[in-house]
Amino acid sequence: MAKEIPDKLFFKIGEVAEITKVEPHVLRYWESEFGLIKPNKSEAGQRVYRKKDIDTILEIKKLLYEERFSIEGAKKRLFKRYKISDNSERVMETIKELKKDLLDISSILSKPR
Repeated sequence: MAKEIPDKLFFKIGEVAEITKVEPHVLRYWESEFGLIKPNKSEAGQRVYRKKDIDTILEIKKLLYEERFSIEGAKKRLFKRYKISDNSERVMETIKELKKDLLDISSILSKPR
């Protein structure tokens, strides 16, 4: 059973591996294989994942390990779900996520130290 995802903006690969119970080398492979997991890189060059990346990883894990899909079958299932047929919907979703992240960052920065 996966751990509950902490309420943070960003996660390092080790944290993601611990939360999802998926080894870091497998996470890196899934990034290249599926193209749906897109961590940013920190200034130090470390992968930095967001909650939506972790959700996608958990979905891939479920398809591969629990539902016993092949890599190709899991790709087809995911790409149907994440189909980029309506760009405006995806753009609005991204804008909403960015707005939430900016508000979270703003509240963190405005807290007294």
